[in-house]
Amino acid sequence: MSVVWKLFIAFLRIGLFSIGGGYAIIPSIQEQVVEKTGWISEKMFTDIITISQMTPGPLAVNTSTFVGLQIGGIAGALAATIGCVLCGVIISLGLYRFFQTHRQSAYVLEVLNGLKSASLGLIISAAFTIILLALYGSRDPGADLTAVNMTALLIFGVMLFVLRRWKINPIIIMVISGIAGLIFYG
Repeated sequence: MSVVWKLFIAFLRIGLFSIGGGYAIIPSIQEQVVEKTGWISEKMFTDIITISQMTPGPLAVNTSTFVGLQIGGIAGALAATIGCVLCGVIISLGLYRFFQTHRQSAYVLEVLNGLKSASLGLIISAAFTIILLALYGSRDPGADLTAVNMTALLIFGVMLFVLRRWKINPIIIMVISGIAGLIFYG
Protein backbone atom coordinates (compact mmCIF):
# COMPACT_ATOMS: atom_id res chain seq x y z
CA MET A 1 0.00 0.00 0.00
CA SER A 2 1.46 3.38 -0.98
CA VAL A 3 2.24 6.07 1.59
CA VAL A 4 -0.35 8.37 -0.01
CA TRP A 5 -3.09 5.80 0.48
CA LYS A 6 -1.90 5.19 4.08
CA LEU A 7 -2.06 8.94 4.73
CA PHE A 8 -5.59 9.12 3.34
CA ILE A 9 -6.78 6.20 5.49
CA ALA A 10 -5.03 7.52 8.62
CA PHE A 11 -6.50 11.00 8.27
CA LEU A 12 -9.90 9.63 7.28
CA ARG A 13 -9.88 7.75 10.59
CA ILE A 14 -8.71 10.87 12.45
CA GLY A 15 -11.43 12.96 10.80
CA LEU A 16 -14.07 10.35 11.58
CA PHE A 17 -13.29 10.04 15.28
CA SER A 18 -12.38 13.62 16.17
CA ILE A 19 -15.00 15.81 17.74
CA GLY A 20 -14.37 19.50 18.12
CA GLY A 21 -11.78 20.05 15.39
CA GLY A 22 -8.94 22.51 15.85
CA TYR A 23 -7.01 21.92 19.04
CA ALA A 24 -9.13 18.90 19.90
CA ILE A 25 -7.77 16.99 16.89
CA ILE A 26 -4.08 17.58 17.67
CA PRO A 27 -3.69 14.65 20.10
CA SER A 28 -5.29 12.30 17.56
CA ILE A 29 -2.96 13.42 14.77
CA GLN A 30 0.06 13.20 17.06
CA GLU A 31 -0.86 9.71 18.20
CA GLN A 32 -1.23 8.53 14.61
CA VAL A 33 1.76 10.16 12.88
CA VAL A 34 4.30 10.35 15.73
CA GLU A 35 3.57 7.47 18.07
CA LYS A 36 1.90 4.74 16.01
CA THR A 37 3.51 5.10 12.59
CA GLY A 38 6.63 7.11 13.46
CA TRP A 39 6.30 9.08 10.22
CA ILE A 40 7.59 12.25 11.89
CA SER A 41 9.33 13.16 15.16
CA GLU A 42 7.78 15.01 18.10
CA LYS A 43 9.96 18.02 17.27
CA MET A 44 8.76 18.06 13.66
CA PHE A 45 5.16 17.72 14.84
CA THR A 46 5.57 20.67 17.20
CA ASP A 47 7.01 22.73 14.33
CA ILE A 48 4.07 21.74 12.12
CA ILE A 49 1.58 22.79 14.82
CA THR A 50 3.35 26.15 15.13
CA ILE A 51 3.25 26.74 11.38
CA SER A 52 -0.36 25.56 11.20
CA GLN A 53 -1.40 28.10 13.81
CA MET A 54 0.26 30.94 11.93
CA THR A 55 -1.19 30.17 8.51
CA PRO A 56 -4.73 31.13 7.53
CA GLY A 57 -7.35 28.41 7.71
CA PRO A 58 -8.59 25.80 10.15
CA LEU A 59 -5.90 24.31 12.40
CA ALA A 60 -6.88 20.69 11.73
CA VAL A 61 -6.81 21.17 7.96
CA ASN A 62 -3.51 23.06 8.04
CA THR A 63 -1.92 20.44 10.29
CA SER A 64 -3.15 17.60 8.07
CA THR A 65 -1.85 19.36 4.98
CA PHE A 66 1.60 20.04 6.44
CA VAL A 67 1.95 16.51 7.84
CA GLY A 68 0.91 15.05 4.49
CA LEU A 69 3.37 17.32 2.68
CA GLN A 70 6.23 16.20 4.94
CA ILE A 71 5.45 12.52 4.50
CA GLY A 72 4.18 12.20 0.92
CA GLY A 73 4.79 15.47 -0.91
CA ILE A 74 1.96 17.21 -2.75
CA ALA A 75 0.01 13.98 -3.23
CA GLY A 76 0.39 13.24 0.48
CA ALA A 77 -0.83 16.72 1.40
CA LEU A 78 -3.93 16.29 -0.77
CA ALA A 79 -4.61 12.80 0.59
CA ALA A 80 -4.24 13.86 4.24
CA THR A 81 -6.34 16.99 3.79
CA ILE A 82 -9.16 15.23 1.94
CA GLY A 83 -9.07 12.36 4.41
CA CYS A 84 -9.27 14.76 7.35
CA VAL A 85 -12.27 16.75 6.08
CA LEU A 86 -14.26 14.15 4.12
CA CYS A 87 -15.97 12.49 7.09
CA GLY A 88 -16.67 15.85 8.71
CA VAL A 89 -18.40 17.14 5.60
CA ILE A 90 -20.51 14.01 5.19
CA ILE A 91 -21.39 13.83 8.90
CA SER A 92 -22.19 17.58 9.02
CA LEU A 93 -24.60 17.26 6.13
CA GLY A 94 -26.32 14.31 7.79
CA LEU A 95 -26.46 16.04 11.18
CA TYR A 96 -27.85 19.20 9.63
CA ARG A 97 -30.75 17.23 8.23
CA PHE A 98 -31.21 15.37 11.54
CA PHE A 99 -31.23 18.56 13.64
CA GLN A 100 -33.64 20.27 11.28
CA THR A 101 -36.01 17.40 11.90
CA HIS A 102 -35.45 17.14 15.70
CA ARG A 103 -34.94 20.80 16.68
CA GLN A 104 -37.16 20.71 19.73
CA SER A 105 -35.97 17.43 21.28
CA ALA A 106 -34.59 17.73 24.83
CA TYR A 107 -32.61 14.52 24.32
CA VAL A 108 -30.80 15.92 21.32
CA LEU A 109 -29.88 19.06 23.28
CA GLU A 110 -28.46 16.93 26.12
CA VAL A 111 -26.33 14.92 23.68
CA LEU A 112 -24.95 18.19 22.31
CA ASN A 113 -24.06 19.32 25.83
CA GLY A 114 -22.14 16.07 26.35
CA LEU A 115 -20.24 16.59 23.09
CA LYS A 116 -19.30 20.12 24.15
CA SER A 117 -17.80 18.74 27.37
CA ALA A 118 -15.81 16.10 25.48
CA SER A 119 -14.50 18.76 23.09
CA LEU A 120 -13.37 20.92 26.00
CA GLY A 121 -11.47 17.98 27.47
CA LEU A 122 -9.72 17.33 24.17
CA ILE A 123 -8.77 21.01 23.82
CA ILE A 124 -7.31 21.04 27.35
CA SER A 125 -5.36 17.87 26.52
CA ALA A 126 -3.96 19.49 23.36
CA ALA A 127 -2.97 22.63 25.29
CA PHE A 128 -1.23 20.52 27.92
CA THR A 129 0.63 18.57 25.21
CA ILE A 130 1.82 21.78 23.53
CA ILE A 131 2.99 23.23 26.86
CA LEU A 132 4.91 20.04 27.72
CA LEU A 133 6.55 19.96 24.29
CA ALA A 134 7.52 23.63 24.53
CA LEU A 135 8.85 23.56 28.08
CA TYR A 136 10.25 20.01 28.33
CA GLY A 137 10.82 18.97 24.70
CA SER A 138 8.68 15.87 25.27
CA ARG A 139 5.12 14.91 26.12
CA ASP A 140 6.45 13.00 29.11
CA PRO A 141 8.71 15.06 31.37
CA GLY A 142 9.14 12.04 33.63
CA ALA A 143 9.78 12.48 37.32
CA ASP A 144 12.13 15.45 36.83
CA LEU A 145 9.77 18.40 36.58
CA THR A 146 12.69 20.73 37.33
CA ALA A 147 14.20 20.07 33.87
CA VAL A 148 12.07 22.81 32.37
CA ASN A 149 13.52 24.77 29.44
CA MET A 150 14.06 28.08 31.21
CA THR A 151 14.53 30.00 27.94
CA ALA A 152 11.16 28.81 26.64
CA LEU A 153 9.56 29.60 29.99
CA LEU A 154 11.08 33.09 29.98
CA ILE A 155 9.88 33.80 26.42
CA PHE A 156 6.41 32.53 27.36
CA GLY A 157 6.30 34.63 30.53
CA VAL A 158 7.48 37.82 28.84
CA MET A 159 5.08 37.42 25.91
CA LEU A 160 2.17 36.65 28.24
CA PHE A 161 2.99 39.76 30.29
CA VAL A 162 3.28 41.93 27.16
CA LEU A 163 0.02 40.56 25.77
CA ARG A 164 -1.91 41.17 29.00
CA ARG A 165 -0.31 44.51 29.86
CA TRP A 166 -0.46 46.28 26.49
CA LYS A 167 -3.12 44.22 24.64
CA ILE A 168 -0.84 43.81 21.61
CA ASN A 169 -2.22 41.92 18.61
CA PRO A 170 -1.50 38.17 19.04
CA ILE A 171 0.03 38.02 15.56
CA ILE A 172 2.69 40.50 16.65
CA ILE A 173 3.28 38.41 19.77
CA MET A 174 3.76 35.31 17.57
CA VAL A 175 6.21 37.15 15.31
CA ILE A 176 8.22 38.42 18.29
CA SER A 177 8.19 34.94 19.83
CA GLY A 178 9.35 33.43 16.53
CA ILE A 179 12.23 35.92 16.33
CA ALA A 180 13.16 35.17 19.96
CA GLY A 181 13.08 31.45 19.17
CA LEU A 182 15.30 32.02 16.15
CA ILE A 183 17.77 34.00 18.26
CA PHE A 184 17.89 31.55 21.18
CA TYR A 185 17.47 28.26 19.33
CA GLY A 186 18.43 29.11 15.72
